[in-house]
Formats: sequence, C-alpha cells, structure tokens
Amino acid sequence: MHKIVFLDRATLAPQIRLRAPACAHELSIHAQTQPEQLVERLAGATIAITNKVPLRAETLAQLPALRLIAVAATGTDCVDKAWCQQHGIAVANIRGYAIDTVPEHTFALMLALRRNLVAYRADVIAGEWQRAGQFCFFDHPVQDLRGARLGIIGEGDLGQRVAEIARAFGMVPLFAEHKGRRGAGRLYTPWDEMLATSDIITLHCPLTPHTRGMIALPEFRAMARRPLIINTARGGLVDEQALEQALDEGLIAGAGFDVTDGEPPAADSPMMRIATRPNVILTPHVAWASDTAQQTLADQLIDNIDNFVAGRPSNLVQGAY
Repeated sequence: MHKIVFLDRATLAPQIRLRAPACAHELSIHAQTQPEQLVERLAGATIAITNKVPLRAETLAQLPALRLIAVAATGTDCVDKAWCQQHGIAVANIRGYAIDTVPEHTFALMLALRRNLVAYRADVIAGEWQRAGQFCFFDHPVQDLRGARLGIIGEGDLGQRVAEIARAFGMVPLFAEHKGRRGAGRLYTPWDEMLATSDIITLHCPLTPHTRGMIALPEFRAMARRPLIINTARGGLVDEQALEQALDEGLIAGAGFDVTDGEPPAADSPMMRIATRPNVILTPHVAWASDTAQQTLADQLIDNIDNFVAGRPSNLVQGAY
C-alpha cells in the first residue's frame, strides 16, 4: 500500500482528469501546500507529487518513508536532487508534453507584438477608428514575420520546434552559441552575432547558475536591430531591471513574457511596471497550459508512478529505487 500525496493540485486546471494509480494506494490531494505544512502532510508518504512546492534537504530528512518524488513538470529545480541521490529517493519528471503549446504561445506573442495588435485594439476601443475618417489608420507600424531573423537561445526540443515553425513563416532561425563559449560548430551563430543581427530573440533554455541573468544591459545594448524579446522559458534568464531600462531607452522594440523572476511578481516589480505598455505582453506562465498539454502531463505523471511501483521507473532525473 503506497501513501501518495499531491501537494499542489491547483497547478493543474480543474478540468484535467487525474486517473487513479494502478497500485494499491491511499491518495491525498491538496490544492496548495505551504512550507510549514509539508512535513505533516507527507508524514508516512512513499510518493510525493509536486509541481512547484519546494522539497529541500531539511524537509526530506524528516520523511524516511519517501521513495519517489513525481514532479508534475519538466523543471525539477524545486527538488533537492543531490540529497535525493544520496538517500535513495527517486525523482521523475514530465517530458515532451509542451512541444506544441509552448512554441504556439511563443508565436502568439511574436505575432501580436510585430503587428501591434495590443495597441490597435486599445485604439479601437478608445474610438480612434471613428476619428480616423477612413477605412483604416496607421498609428502603429505593422511588420511581417517573413524574412525576419529569429535568434533562438536553447537548442532543445522546444527550440527546434520554434525553428521549424519559423521556417514555415519564411523566417531565418539562428541558434545561438552558448554565452561565453565558442566552437559549437557551423550550425550555431556566435552569441554576439546573434544579439547584433536578430529581429526577434526568443528564449528556450533552462535556468541554471550559468544562465541566470544571461540577458542584461550589456546584451540589450548590443542588440543593434532593436529586436523583440520573447521569453516563455524562465524569468530569471533576463535581468528585469535591465529589461525595463532597455524599453525606456528604445534598445528593443518590445517584450513578450510568460514568466517572471518570482511568480507571481510583486505588484511593484519591474515586470508589473511595464505590463501596461502597448509594446509589452505579460501572460501568467500559461504557455505550457493548453488543455491538451495538461492532460498529456497528467497522464504521464501517473504513468511515472505506475512504472516506478512496477519496478521499471520512467523519466528518472536523480535517485535510486
């Protein structure tokens, strides 16, 4: 009999079906869990399910029965994986579920900003169409995607899918070499060249100590073509104070972000200060969250639990069983 505890079910939409694991089990589901509730809720649990609730060494040390942490996401930075490795706790994550939803959201932001949809919508609501006196008006520039150079930071599955869609639009995708590194080969564009020659830059890489703050004021000042910046990856990749300054100084044409450094962002944060600008779109970390993608995630989550219990663990990140 496995005791399974889902710590933050509210991170999946209510319409997403979570099927019961195949093993004999007792399942406790909590919409949200605060840090001070962790040890009590996980007491005696053999399997913990978390999306964003942190599970650190000081907590894990108090949970001797725990054998598997099933992360309901791809990113596992919420789990102390080194501690799990040392103490025989398996960690499994979700893979491949966002291959359509994140790139589609990326292009939704890209299209809306290149065509100034936010600004034109606001103008229509404000009565500018009637005041124009003709069938259309041209208060904001409209730019096509075809022919635009798209700098892609991150060459994984999502970056590759973005490049595939970009080619269908007639864009020129450029995979950036990793910042501070050279010699990746002819399929990659040097970092400085990518910054200087891209019309749009989109981020699809993980947040690590190496990538935190990888786009800051020096990078913005190197963006000679005043590109759009699209970030559907992790908020900490971009220095938010520098982003605000770059917009103030006209170093970039606009920004489409689905993530912030700390979520939700504080009301007085740089991201909230820029959120009402017509050349900025900020969405609440929902690029991953189409119904199709969420259902795929939920099904794979239970598959990971079933496979672990059956002795054939899937999607292991760290740990033993």
